[in-house]
Amino acid sequence: MRKEDFIHIAILLLLTTAAFGQVKVREKRAQTGMKFLSVSTDAGISAMGGAGTALEINASSMFYNPAAMAFLTSFTNFSLGRIDWIADMSYSYACAAVNPVEGRYGTIGVFAMAADYGDFHGTVRDPGESGFVDTGIFTPSAFTVGLSYAKSLSTQFSVGGNVKYVTQDLGNSIIGFDSDLNYEEKNYSENVMAFDFGVLYRTGFKSLKFGMCVRNFSREVEYEDESFQLPLIFRIGLSMDALDLFPALNEAHHSLLLSVDATHPRDFHEQLNFGFEYLFLQTVALRVGYSTPNDEHDFSAGFGLRRSFRNYMLALDYAYTPFGIFNDVHRFSLQFSL
Repeated sequence: MRKEDFIHIAILLLLTTAAFGQVKVREKRAQTGMKFLSVSTDAGISAMGGAGTALEINASSMFYNPAAMAFLTSFTNFSLGRIDWIADMSYSYACAAVNPVEGRYGTIGVFAMAADYGDFHGTVRDPGESGFVDTGIFTPSAFTVGLSYAKSLSTQFSVGGNVKYVTQDLGNSIIGFDSDLNYEEKNYSENVMAFDFGVLYRTGFKSLKFGMCVRNFSREVEYEDESFQLPLIFRIGLSMDALDLFPALNEAHHSLLLSVDATHPRDFHEQLNFGFEYLFLQTVALRVGYSTPNDEHDFSAGFGLRRSFRNYMLALDYAYTPFGIFNDVHRFSLQFSL
């Protein structure tokens, strides 16, 4: 192993130890806010149980491990999608990565994600028979937008990070009445800057890769008297094409990708995510995933179709996740590369 590889591994281990310690000490079960930042976006990765930390995918890597963008093979990649979430909520995202001068100066990306929580009926208490007065409809919302950068320090090791602006608007709340008995309202909207950091290491053994990412570092946010933290999460992962272990089966027209993530969220128990993808003729992908422990969802599945032309590639992915007592979750992603 080269001296540079030893240095890279040492950096990775130091970052891993520091990040794990940070998450462990400041753990707050079920006490974080702006949880939309924890929702898995890309349909391909979501169908694999969300195990995407050690995968070299597309521009969507910035939602899982920004360091993976450093190994982008095309000049540019665009990805967008929609998540039909539980309780009639939905999320939309878009991202783009550019790899100028064949990655000599790194890969630059931009991304955005928005949450639609639907309409809510506002009420205040009333001493009459009804017990309440309808104050109209309000619509909470949340979104994040940010910049991403990744750089390969060698053919095996890369680092990356995101800086993002996060905001959440819970609408206006009636906090009292003035002297004329008109409503006094207060707007509950907060914003914060947050940061993600990641590394990706190609081990040199077949196609085995190791990744680590820490997401949603930020200051605490406060609406009233009590503050809360963003859903800080620490992830490590491994991925490999299993057919590399069987040379007689390892042909160019198919692959069997395996991916495993171990996650340590600030506000939940440690989890294991497992993902499998069978790719045939570089065109049709069948995926399945499993995540444990979870309260309402664990299994996921999906498929993808991709087509490469002379100068560009187009891909469509779908993921399905049954969600216990809630409605099923559906994800759709579209990807385009030049």
